[in-house]
Amino acid sequence: MQEAVRDLAARVRDRRRALSLTQQDLADLAGVSERFVRFVEQGKASVRLDALAAVLDALGFELAVVARPGGTETRVTAGGHAP
Repeated sequence: MQEAVRDLAARVRDRRRALSLTQQDLADLAGVSERFVRFVEQGKASVRLDALAAVLDALGFELAVVARPGGTETRVTAGGHAP
């Protein structure tokens, strides 16, 4: 689990930098606080999923919950569940 959190944090940070955005820029685009963006990039364990989905959406990402082999996949966007 910790590895997945670190991977997500690194992907968010790398994508933000690739888009030449500051943490404040990303926060403004996502409608969250700069502190929240910082927490996501640091891999803090406790973040609101709706706010995380908004940050990911602002970066052009989506949150996908993928079951282990034999299961199903659920995608979550800033607006809620996608079909």
